[in-house]
Amino acid sequence: MRYPKLFAPGRIGNLDLPNRIIKAPTSTGMSNIDGSVSERLIRHYREVAKGGTGLIIAEYAYVDDIAAKSAHCQLGISSDEHISGLTLLAETIKDQGARAGIQIEHCGRQKFLGTPPIKSASAVPWLALKARSGDKAIPEQLSIDEIAQIVEAFGDAARRAVAAGFDLVEIHGAHGYLITNFLSPHTNKRTDRYGGSFENRTRLLVEIIRNARAKIGRDFPLTLRLSGTDYEPDGFGVDETIEVAKIAESLGIDAIHVSGGDHHQMIHQVSPMSVPRLHNVWAAEAVRGAVGVPVIASGSITLPDFAEEILATGKGDFISLGRPLWADPEWSNKAREGRQEDIRPCIRCNDGCLDRTFFRFRAVGCSVNPEIGREGDLKVTPAPQAKKVAVVGGGAAGMEAARVAALRGHRVTLFEQRSLGGVLFEGSVAEFKSDLRFLNDYLATQMTKLGVEVVPRRAEAADIAGKFDAAVVATGGQASAPPIPGIDGPCVMDAIDVFNGGATPGQRVIVLGGGETAVEVALHLRQGGRDVTILHRRDELMARDCTSTDKISYSEMLAAAGVEIVTGLQVTEITGGRVTAADRHGKPRHFNADSVVTALGYGPNRDGLAEALRAAGGIDVYEAGDCVRTAKVYDAIHAGYRVGCRI
Repeated sequence: MRYPKLFAPGRIGNLDLPNRIIKAPTSTGMSNIDGSVSERLIRHYREVAKGGTGLIIAEYAYVDDIAAKSAHCQLGISSDEHISGLTLLAETIKDQGARAGIQIEHCGRQKFLGTPPIKSASAVPWLALKARSGDKAIPEQLSIDEIAQIVEAFGDAARRAVAAGFDLVEIHGAHGYLITNFLSPHTNKRTDRYGGSFENRTRLLVEIIRNARAKIGRDFPLTLRLSGTDYEPDGFGVDETIEVAKIAESLGIDAIHVSGGDHHQMIHQVSPMSVPRLHNVWAAEAVRGAVGVPVIASGSITLPDFAEEILATGKGDFISLGRPLWADPEWSNKAREGRQEDIRPCIRCNDGCLDRTFFRFRAVGCSVNPEIGREGDLKVTPAPQAKKVAVVGGGAAGMEAARVAALRGHRVTLFEQRSLGGVLFEGSVAEFKSDLRFLNDYLATQMTKLGVEVVPRRAEAADIAGKFDAAVVATGGQASAPPIPGIDGPCVMDAIDVFNGGATPGQRVIVLGGGETAVEVALHLRQGGRDVTILHRRDELMARDCTSTDKISYSEMLAAAGVEIVTGLQVTEITGGRVTAADRHGKPRHFNADSVVTALGYGPNRDGLAEALRAAGGIDVYEAGDCVRTAKVYDAIHAGYRVGCRI
């Protein structure tokens, strides 16, 4: 076995686990509006539990009906009426061979819904919510009586989890929710016995653990999730977390699940690809050295090689996976079978699971796995009739269409004049975008394994018409070239050519544009030692189609790297290395550089192939990806998947 540590049996309390892989309690937004278990949620967890993961900790469930509920269609455990559906959920998970756990939670100040009442340790708001909802996002400080009620609610929620047949209960004490609001000086400004000193700030957690233990008994597995640090300048650090973990262990907690960050520091909680992988594992290692109970490590552990290394070097006793099990619910089975190359990798884009879905009050999705959230609806099924299918373009959309079509039984030929990957190649050149390399490797590997014939040249209509039953045109996009005088000059080059090595900028570089591509090429060049200035006509960088976590991370990276940023200027002329731009009043400014790199947008590559094939007749023609509308990995993969299912 390639991963002997990962697939060694483990134990939490008196609960035996078949391996060291745990599904993190990631919320889906798939429950009913009253918090009850929906049929959609059951279908989702049935598929996830089939994947071979040892312990499935179902998403966080709110503990009371007053102010605990955080998000839309969140799972509830606040009433005995929830027990019926929760029982079905626990049984569904266990029927697939996994152990079933559930996390219990009070949202505190981090109430996505933004609806009153919002309760916390002190009247310190979550800034993102305040920006959206105004002063009503400022939480009410909990009274002593209200705190006592919440303590009882946590204990009652734990009791309900036992009654529903779960194997384990986890208390959510991380990520900026209520317990963290008390632990952290950043959010706890109280002067009573629940604020100030370390002992006072931990009092709520101590009372919750004691109450839960009294109601579920000493032998039932009870775990605690903590942020190693909230990453707030005036918050709590790992030294205090270690002391909290020691107290929790003395009170009967059976394992410590270590994460990091809060919603204000979202990039440390749900790290984008620009943040190093294994981001919070250092904190798990620190806690593990101080307690005797098992420690669960988490934080961008995307592939089994990373997980095995953590276990082998003693940085954790178990591995927690959130987004990777949405990207591929079969992650564990494939790793156990030695098929790690078949794991569809999480690219940590936070696009399908957060920005397009959860942050818009929708059920979660996934950029690389269109089936998540659509279990029982979207599924690759055998085609009624095997056909000869041509796919033109070997980018993300083309390879996904070819993959799905081949799985359905079609005979697929893929035409690509470059190496497979399309703009996935250019997009992954910068080291902070290296997660995309795993996706490209996965898709290219599937072409080989599924018997897709790859023809390394450009396809013309004559190569396809009359020779295939269906064709998928996925020829990608091309750079936009606005009519700026001098933009075709010898020192001007496009960002794509910089990434693929087709152009080499000089020492002083001006980057034109303010979207993600402009920022990424600027950071890449700056990391290579060049002096970089970004010129953008708008007042704000990354204002469109940039995920919230990328915007936070890239803004910090730009500041740390010393990239000069000049906004509110419209470029009017490029003469050699001299760029002239005007402000909104028409006042000109001049900038000098050795090279000018353009990242001014991209449009569909309309080369006429689809139209020519339709005119030839006798063939079904489909289009997918950037040749239809330039967008992101999410759009390319989902479009390719749907086309592959339609043929």
